[in-house]
Amino acid sequence: MLRLCPPGQTKAPTAHKPLLFLYALSRFQQDADGELVYSAVEEDLKRLLAEYGPPNRTTPAYPFHHLASDGVWEVRTARGPGSPGSAVRELRATRAVGRLAPELRAALRREPSLLGRLARVLLDLHFPPSLHGELCEAIGLEPEPAETGLLWSARRQRDRRMRELVLTAYEYQCAFCGYDGRIGAVPVGLEAAHVRWWAFDGPDEIDNGLCLCSLHHKLFDKGVLGVGDGHRILVSQRFIGHSPAAREHVIALAGRPLIGPQPGIRPVAAHHRSWHTSQVFHGAPRPDADPPRSGSREGSHTRPQVSPRTPTG
Repeated sequence: MLRLCPPGQTKAPTAHKPLLFLYALSRFQQDADGELVYSAVEEDLKRLLAEYGPPNRTTPAYPFHHLASDGVWEVRTARGPGSPGSAVRELRATRAVGRLAPELRAALRREPSLLGRLARVLLDLHFPPSLHGELCEAIGLEPEPAETGLLWSARRQRDRRMRELVLTAYEYQCAFCGYDGRIGAVPVGLEAAHVRWWAFDGPDEIDNGLCLCSLHHKLFDKGVLGVGDGHRILVSQRFIGHSPAAREHVIALAGRPLIGPQPGIRPVAAHHRSWHTSQVFHGAPRPDADPPRSGSREGSHTRPQVSPRTPTG
């Protein structure tokens, strides 16, 4: 079984192998007897790694070779069983193919619901919830409803109060853009985001949370946005947007202070900010879009005066 990060163990997001495993489960779901020819799936895996992988770039050859060490994957070439290594040229030249290990394929045939349970555990342990649906769609995976607790009885339980506590702390307003939409009395498009991902030992505590609109939550979890020193917003140079909307709702955020939390409530803890910046935020931050004026208080958490914005959530 894939060596998943056990509960309580601190580990950075290393999604190379989980992404390949999820991709292989999807292909098995479509064709249980099929194989993944490296040269044919290389571009698919490259896109997935660029979009959902960790900040340190790697080639698809890395998980294609190394996943075999976890007992769920096998590789063979024109020369016979076994991987030729993690070099792209070797995998191409030897016409390497991979597929799920025989024992796992047999188990999935005996118990079809196992595939959905495996997929949900992989998603839960390696990716934030805001990306689960999008990632499944990108891979072509259709996980079935499953009680993943049956696979891991020792898993931590989420604190259901987290969302309400965080949204209240930020007065039901996106900490990045100030969006505060409601339908009647019910907030809409506002979410509680973990700064240090829950799957990687991030606690359900206010100083590990941000109230964000749906757009900025997704970009935060994708590493486009971050929180730097002085609790100012980071925007990755990897983000490209030429429309007025992209400039206003994303690029113009660079260097702005967070909105909130309320006075007396702990802001995001430095060690959680540092974790997100080093493990999730991609690329170099853009220069401040609106440099702080001389005499302004760096790191102040009082609510700045912001111009009205079109709701982004």
